[in-house]
Amino acid sequence: MNKLFTSFEKVIIVSLLGLMMIAVLVSTVELAVILVQQLIKPPFFLLNIEEMLEVFGFFLMVLIGVELLESIKAYLEEDRVHAEVVFLVAIVAMSRKVIIVDYKEIAPEMLYGIAAVIIALASGYYLVRRALHLHSCDKVKKDDTEQHP
Repeated sequence: MNKLFTSFEKVIIVSLLGLMMIAVLVSTVELAVILVQQLIKPPFFLLNIEEMLEVFGFFLMVLIGVELLESIKAYLEEDRVHAEVVFLVAIVAMSRKVIIVDYKEIAPEMLYGIAAVIIALASGYYLVRRALHLHSCDKVKKDDTEQHP
């Protein structure tokens, strides 16, 4: 039964990986089309603020897709979720929100909430990185003591 569940899980993960690859490819092509369309309309090769925000928002969305792709690939290879990659995806997603949000139409409470989420994500990322660094230092010390008693 456990082997069946593991096989089923692998099929689902490979399917997700394939679908994510298609989504990232289509999004990248769409980003290129949007950028070219914005650049060839008069005035040529100039973007106003709204157009730049649209391009940056789409660019960050593609970047989020690439990071999710990396996360799925790492899970497939190592059978574990990399917390730091998940934090990075969330930080990029919140950065995208900050870039594309219309500050004239958003309530101050929402901005405080976004700021709190960004602080929480950055703190979590710092703690995960610190824990990984401490774990790797302990492993190096253990390896050194085993080699040089």
